[in-house]
Amino acid sequence: MPMNLTTFAFIISGVCLNAVAQLLLKAGTNAVGVISLTPQNWFATGIKLATQLPILGGLTCYVISLIVWIIGLSRVDVTIAYPMLSLGYVISAVGAWYFLGEAVSAQRLVAIGVIIVGVVLLTRS
Repeated sequence: MPMNLTTFAFIISGVCLNAVAQLLLKAGTNAVGVISLTPQNWFATGIKLATQLPILGGLTCYVISLIVWIIGLSRVDVTIAYPMLSLGYVISAVGAWYFLGEAVSAQRLVAIGVIIVGVVLLTRS
């Protein structure tokens, strides 16, 4: 099945929502700190995580991304759609740098470039 603009919008929306979910989950875990589960603290830790707004937002983005992704998959071959998930790494890396202050090395920038070239080649095939 060829990819038209509507299909592309569903696929890229699913990818973006998934990347936003990752960033929100990371923001939530940053607020909680390092998680070390023990038999004594697993319930309290779960409650602490479940009450973090960024984590709730990330989970919501995941649910919406799943719905959007399923709609996109119904319109295009999985051999085209699935590799586009790699754009999530690009979006996550840029978002982590911009919003979370994470470092993006030169090697990662080169890898991001390779991913983008690969996705462009896929979408043109």
